[in-house]
Amino acid sequence: MDQKKTGQFLKILRNEKGLTQEQLAKHFNVSNRSVSRWETGSNLPDISLLVEIADFYDVDVREIIDGERKSEMMEKETREVADKMAAYATGEKSKLLKFVQVLSIVGVVITIISIVLQTISYEPDLKRAGSIFATLIAFIIMCVITLYVTGLLSRFSKHKKAVKAVKIVTVALMVIVTQYVLFTTLILGLALAMFASSPVELSTDVSEYNKYIHNGSGYSSEYMMGNYPQFDIMPETIDAEVIEYQIMYYNPWDAQYIVYMTLDYGEGYSGEIDRLEAIGIDDYKGIYTVTGEPEGYDLVAMDSDDYNGFVYALIPEGDSSNTKITYCAIMFCNYMLDVDVHDYMPDRYLLEGFDATADNPYEQQMMKGR
Repeated sequence: MDQKKTGQFLKILRNEKGLTQEQLAKHFNVSNRSVSRWETGSNLPDISLLVEIADFYDVDVREIIDGERKSEMMEKETREVADKMAAYATGEKSKLLKFVQVLSIVGVVITIISIVLQTISYEPDLKRAGSIFATLIAFIIMCVITLYVTGLLSRFSKHKKAVKAVKIVTVALMVIVTQYVLFTTLILGLALAMFASSPVELSTDVSEYNKYIHNGSGYSSEYMMGNYPQFDIMPETIDAEVIEYQIMYYNPWDAQYIVYMTLDYGEGYSGEIDRLEAIGIDDYKGIYTVTGEPEGYDLVAMDSDDYNGFVYALIPEGDSSNTKITYCAIMFCNYMLDVDVHDYMPDRYLLEGFDATADNPYEQQMMKGR
């Protein structure tokens, strides 16, 4: 079969009718481009259209396929076969089209539900904002596909007011989603700026103890340590020899503390032990994957929190002559530390198994349960 010859023949037939490509396209409800491609031979009419075109030009199908007029017309039986072939092809295409239409409508409904759910549960997060934006784009694409496969797009495009209304709604939706993206970007930008501008404060001067602990100087309202009841384990005043002392304070968004302090109480040791034992040791294992007390030490007091962390007091294991007590605090929020605990706390004082790094197992477990 010579497609170019067939195309030239179709062009001759159109010219004999005195029609333009646009007029012919309108008659057969196809695009101008389709008619042009038929006549250049780059594409041929669907078999379902072939009989209609033959009837329109008053030629037989075989003449169109061969690209020239025949001296004899196609026999009636041959024409009937062609009609049946066209009907069969049309039926198959109709089944496929209905299936695609159903899928398109389902896709539109799913994307609408997705947009609604993401918007209702929205929290400032660049990934979530990007997800909403991508879902909106998918929704627009699905709407266009649905309108096309259902045949509504060609009808709809003729109504200028309706097209204008759709454009306005689309722009409005884009503006709303863009606001989400910009708002999230602004929040994250401010957070990053705060992280960058908030220095880690490190104090090794015991005279600054009340600057951070128990509202000693009134300064703790800034440092917020007085808001954590767990710090009751820490002594209100230091009435003992300081062996070691360090407080790390960091507040890029929420206050975080890593504290260790060892005091030698001498004769006052038993009194402090009594105070700590009265506080007691609560159930701390399992929080932030902690499995037990530091190796070589016994817990005297422990106040743990499944969100904020731990404050505890230690004494050397099995040392009956000991008069020293070590106080430790690792306090934070949002289930993770923004600093490396090993940089600010000796490993010998860390609870076994403790992990508060980003995306730690305990954080994932708690976030999954929310």
